[in-house]
Amino acid sequence: MSFLFSLCLSSRHFNLDSKSFTITTLIGQRFGVGRFYMGHRANPLAFQGTCSSDAPMTSTNGSVGVQGKQPLFSFGVISDVQYADIPDGRSFLGVPRYYRHSIKVLQRAISNWNNHRKLKFAINLGDIADGFCPKDQSLTTVQQVVQEFEKFNGPVYHLIGNHCLYNLPREKLLPLLKIPTLKGHAYYDFSPTPEYRIVVLDGYDISAIGWPEGHPNTLEALELLQEKNPNADKNSPVGMCGLERRFLMFNGAVGREQLQWLDNVLQDASTHGQAVVVCCHLPLDPGAATQEALLWNYDEVMDVIHRYNCVKACLAGHDHKGGHSIDLHGVHHRVIEAALECPAGSDAFGCIDVYHDMLSLSGTDRMASTEMLFHS
Repeated sequence: MSFLFSLCLSSRHFNLDSKSFTITTLIGQRFGVGRFYMGHRANPLAFQGTCSSDAPMTSTNGSVGVQGKQPLFSFGVISDVQYADIPDGRSFLGVPRYYRHSIKVLQRAISNWNNHRKLKFAINLGDIADGFCPKDQSLTTVQQVVQEFEKFNGPVYHLIGNHCLYNLPREKLLPLLKIPTLKGHAYYDFSPTPEYRIVVLDGYDISAIGWPEGHPNTLEALELLQEKNPNADKNSPVGMCGLERRFLMFNGAVGREQLQWLDNVLQDASTHGQAVVVCCHLPLDPGAATQEALLWNYDEVMDVIHRYNCVKACLAGHDHKGGHSIDLHGVHHRVIEAALECPAGSDAFGCIDVYHDMLSLSGTDRMASTEMLFHS
């Protein structure tokens, strides 16, 4: 089956072109089996969240949390809403997708966060509108989802994903999402408390779907895809083996300038004794996600992260079934389950309580709860 997408392609620190591609696989909808790993070993006891969307989470900021401790702060998390006013569909692998219901999941998330939690902020890990959204509805659809996020009683920090960029060019998208930008980039960091730094990466910095035709970042991405992917359809991993299967057009990379920025931020965080949580739409560890979902240069990003001891966890979306791993340096990688794949009456959102020595994710329904203990 062939689908035609018309892709309209087209930061820093604070405190508190159009081109059409014909493809033969469903962009960004290839991911099937999510995996939960502890130290790269399969964990058969990965469990569902015990909190319903109609009841308070297990702990709130300002009350006693896990092990009798009070969290430093808490924040909400959701990923891959991918709302569109179109009938339900399926992924390339046949996984059902509930395009109209996903915004109801978001609405219940906002209601839960506002009614039951004292949250410092919320993070959307990307893909707020689906690539199948009719292009004459892209702007209004993105605006509609943003308006739902704005009902949250606190700041919302957004990441961009591939489906965001299928709908709007960066120059329109980033202002709508209130993402601080320099030259169209979407990476930034902020400190919710003196003890912590949150780092947001732009996983489509180098990408064939995020910049105007002829932009240096587009050309670099196309050259890399030509070198790494032998298929005419650059969204197909057919014939590719192992980790090489990540070189697909619906993924992207962190550019050299951003890598240097990340190194500087982590050095500064280390100097100030801050723990760091890194957020990227694309997963950064093969143990937590399918190979087809990974950031192209996840290894280079992790090389920077592993130079320092300050990064405790990496949060991501994109691989809809979710996953969890702990890499060899003790960094947790938690891929968040997609709101898009929740049938009527089910949910996928959560709240993370942040402590000096751990993160505790309380998930609802299809989102697994996860305790991420830090290694010294």
